Amino acid sequence: MLYRKFEAQIETFLQNNPNKILLVNGARQIGKTYLIRHVGTKMFANFVEVNLKEDKEGPAVFSKVKSTADFYLQLSSIAGGMLDRKDNTLVFLDEIQSYPHLLTMLKFLNQEGRFTYIASGSQLGVALAQTPSVPIGSIAIEQMYPLDFEEFLLAMGCGSDVIEHACGLFSRQEPLSQPLHDFMMRQFKLYLLVGGLPEAINEFVKTRNIATVRSIQKYIQELYRLDASQYDDDHKLVIRRVYDLIPSCLENKKKRIVVKDIEPTGRHKQFQDYYNEFEYITQSGIALPVQAISNPVFPLIESEQRNLLKLYLNDVGLLTGILYNMNINAVLDEVKSINLGTVYESVVAQELCAHGFKLHYYDNKKKGEVDFLVDDFERLQVLPIEVKSGKNYTEHSALNAFVSNPDYHIARAIVLNNDREVTSKNGIIYMPIYYCMFLRHTSHQATPIIIPPLPTSRP
Repeated sequence: MLYRKFEAQIETFLQNNPNKILLVNGARQIGKTYLIRHVGTKMFANFVEVNLKEDKEGPAVFSKVKSTADFYLQLSSIAGGMLDRKDNTLVFLDEIQSYPHLLTMLKFLNQEGRFTYIASGSQLGVALAQTPSVPIGSIAIEQMYPLDFEEFLLAMGCGSDVIEHACGLFSRQEPLSQPLHDFMMRQFKLYLLVGGLPEAINEFVKTRNIATVRSIQKYIQELYRLDASQYDDDHKLVIRRVYDLIPSCLENKKKRIVVKDIEPTGRHKQFQDYYNEFEYITQSGIALPVQAISNPVFPLIESEQRNLLKLYLNDVGLLTGILYNMNINAVLDEVKSINLGTVYESVVAQELCAHGFKLHYYDNKKKGEVDFLVDDFERLQVLPIEVKSGKNYTEHSALNAFVSNPDYHIARAIVLNNDREVTSKNGIIYMPIYYCMFLRHTSHQATPIIIPPLPTSRP
């Protein structure tokens, strides 16, 4: 079984029993169902799984459920012998977005507390937006992503002690040894080809056959495109068009979505006219959004520009499959005619999202563009991150101007590149691209943050 960090999140949630129902959101084929099933059967004597998408396409016994009594009746008809008490029975509602009325019912199921519940879906954000009564206070939504680079290393047989050693060097801003650097770069380039989708990784580990990996990736990509057909007729073709445009948009200089390219007949439409389509693509997890920032100071959310958007595919393996098909040398070898900038940016976006960051970028007509901006909550500052795939990684006039601007209060910036060395100059830290696996949001740190109580006042 593939190691997933998200397993610990599910276990911790269920162990702490916060009187809420966990909703796991994420794109299809990233391993949600398998992981929840694994945790559920391990932690509970009774594990009941209901695939609501299959029910909707088949007997539809849950389609007309209007009350918790109706729900219990239908549940007992398919798993009566497995239903006992809250402390030993976990009911898993898979693909719950298929029945939005059950999302509303979660509040009442949680209040009655007959069983422990967990739910998952690939379009929960979209479904919740369309649900008249969202059960706020009764649910906790966690986003799941494909395997990140660290999880890929473990799947490929790399020992955890090697990763811990590398993490220690990263924290001290020191480089790996040359042999270990060469190993990490080789594994990183394989990750660019294979990506983080579990089925693709399992196939590669078993066969090392890139042809079968590509066939799996093409199948999953088509599933993502077909998901758009579940939307209404007024939007589904546009959603598919936007999704198909992502690789070509990333090859453009600005890399952002250009509205006039979406519909040949929609030249008079504005960004806001496609808001629903963009929401569907990002909320369903098949693309990662990066919002532009007008005033790059902490916290970034205060100056988001919603009409300037970059989209990355949720899995770098899908992107390299589209760009290079079976030609693995485009990634594994330093082919001079191939610019891997788009691929490198995509994998960094994937890593940062998986590690809990909300992504932004900066683009100024006079001062240029910075690839990624993230909030550094520990220092209450903005952390700029530039991604370079070529040898001239120290050339970045836009980043220099950005860091030197006193109005932005930038204490440090990071340039990720192919070089082994870790160096620092004028507040800019240069480090190897694979060190992106150790950039983690505060909420993803293992050490809890304890706020001490206020001192007791004396009379």
